[in-house]
Amino acid sequence: MTNEKSITVFSGYIMLVVLAALIATMIGGLAYTSNPLFLILAVAILLVIRGFFIVNPNGSKVLVLFGAYVGTVRENGFFWANPFYSRQRISLRARNFDSERVKVNDKIGNPILINVILVWQVDDTYKAAFDVDHYEEFVRVQTDAAVRKLAGSYPYDNFDDDQAELTLRSGMDEVNEALENEITERLDIAGIRVMEARIGYLAYAPEIASAMLKRQQAVAIVAARKKIVEGAVGMVEDALNQLSADGIIDFDDDKKASMVSNLMVVLCGDKEAIPVVNAGTLNA
Repeated sequence: MTNEKSITVFSGYIMLVVLAALIATMIGGLAYTSNPLFLILAVAILLVIRGFFIVNPNGSKVLVLFGAYVGTVRENGFFWANPFYSRQRISLRARNFDSERVKVNDKIGNPILINVILVWQVDDTYKAAFDVDHYEEFVRVQTDAAVRKLAGSYPYDNFDDDQAELTLRSGMDEVNEALENEITERLDIAGIRVMEARIGYLAYAPEIASAMLKRQQAVAIVAARKKIVEGAVGMVEDALNQLSADGIIDFDDDKKASMVSNLMVVLCGDKEAIPVVNAGTLNA
């Protein structure tokens, strides 16, 4: 496989002097001698003009002579080369690609919406020009394919897969690294260097988003309730121990069960407890 190679070309400013000399010679010869042979210089003048080209900063020109790759000019400036060279302009600037949001299934089959933000640039102009058709379209298609493959390799979260330590939602650094490696491998054939690749948007598809939101809320409520109960049990235990230790009241099993029940209701209830004043005894 051929790779990019540099080529040295002439300065365009020197060839401007040559062009001016040819034009002056042709005009002077026709004016003073009227010899039509000087018109042959017009062909040379046209060929010299056709050889001029400009390479802008972070740009390049791929030169081809009758189907054979000659080389690439990366140096910016005003140049002249063989007028029979065909020249293809390839930008070397870093480019952003924000892919469309695509609907794919994650590892456990949930439909999700995902897109990727890619920063890339051409690294090998030969591969970009000759190894693929329309390298910009190649970047778009292969990035889309890489995103689909990545989404199918991880679950969105670990609600349905308790064994999954790495998910699309929680393992962003590892997932982005895997995405970058996958895209780099796919775009290497086109001479493209991936500077950065990361997930730009990630969400459940609309048809299941509402159900997933309820599930997430339920998980949050259960986790909160668990913390409340754990704290309430510790507070009740401390209260009973302190009341007994201070000799304020002696608890038998019935009184202890009643006290625990009342305290748990007060501490774990969603609403404020309404006290009831007991004017009699505890057993009344």
